[in-house]
Amino acid sequence: MPAGRRRYRETARLQADKLKKAGVIRAMLLNGIIPPITTPYYPDGAVYYKKLEHNVERYSKTPVAGITVLGSTGEAIMLSDEERRQVLKIARGAAAPQKVLIAGSGIESAAETLRLTEYAAELGYDVALVRTPHFYRKQMLPANLLAFYRFVADRSPLPVLIYNVPPFTAYDMAAEIVIELAGHPNIVGIKESSGDVEKIRRIVEATRDIRHTATVTETFEAVTPRMLQAASGGNGSGGAVVPVAVLAGESKPSSAAVSVVGGLKTRQKEVGFQVLAGAAHKLEASLQAGAVGGILAFASPAPTACYEIYAAWKEGDSELARSKQQRIVAAASRVGAELGIPGLKYAMDLNGYYGGLARLPFLPLTADLRAEVERLMAEVRN
Repeated sequence: MPAGRRRYRETARLQADKLKKAGVIRAMLLNGIIPPITTPYYPDGAVYYKKLEHNVERYSKTPVAGITVLGSTGEAIMLSDEERRQVLKIARGAAAPQKVLIAGSGIESAAETLRLTEYAAELGYDVALVRTPHFYRKQMLPANLLAFYRFVADRSPLPVLIYNVPPFTAYDMAAEIVIELAGHPNIVGIKESSGDVEKIRRIVEATRDIRHTATVTETFEAVTPRMLQAASGGNGSGGAVVPVAVLAGESKPSSAAVSVVGGLKTRQKEVGFQVLAGAAHKLEASLQAGAVGGILAFASPAPTACYEIYAAWKEGDSELARSKQQRIVAAASRVGAELGIPGLKYAMDLNGYYGGLARLPFLPLTADLRAEVERLMAEVRN
């Protein structure tokens, strides 16, 4: 490794340690299915916060590992700064404490990204999902992307999850850049939405030696500060704040040891650089390639169907995982990848969530397209 790169990594590590000791960052287990939820609107285009609350409460009762707010599926780019902040606040208040909360905080400038990330941290989010800046894509050379993510990660009070989504940004972050950034102590993984399974495999193989320590339950599920607060008798809106140093496991003797924190039995688990798939129609293949889960747009209308693929894979039943994958391939490809947010929202309406309309310039589905979605979703009810 070049001397300059070693010096940078050491500086980044010291900065991350400083933030960690100040009680503001920690690693987080991200295994499983995490739907990137939609943002509901009234017919006039105003954000329908009560329906957002309803959806989050319903997702909290499913077996998903967490909830992503203000991702691409959430039309974050369509919202004002005030709306983004209110959506984050409402979703956080409605989410069950055991669900990992990921805030989509990526904005084109590093400074604005950091500002929204800091707000999400104040609310109690667990991870920041930061998409690649792309508007000036011709100037987004490796040096630009490295500088952008390092600036955010050096200062972020939350662990950072890179978000590569070329179907929307028309910018595909090279595996080499991801692998370089994986060495940063406050960058814990990537949502890779290119659909390139071989790229996922390459990133996983190149980052095998990277290790973070996350606090988990006795059964190796993620532990959030909100869980500890709830276990201590807090209601999520007040009470004693759980020190992040506790979650960081600074005084834990080993990963096998069980400690009682705030009435909750916890242990420490080593996690690597966590790659989450973003293409539902390739979830099973991505898991086989080394992904640890998925942040899947199609999980918005079909969280359980997506979870069943992950659960079968986790249990080592490859045949069942492939069968469950095949069940959703047509719907995930057409509704999620091709019809996009209007299609996903209509599919949500069919499955008991509030989808409604998307904001202009999105248009409502035609009668023919609605009928097609109904047909595709007939076997994917949740």
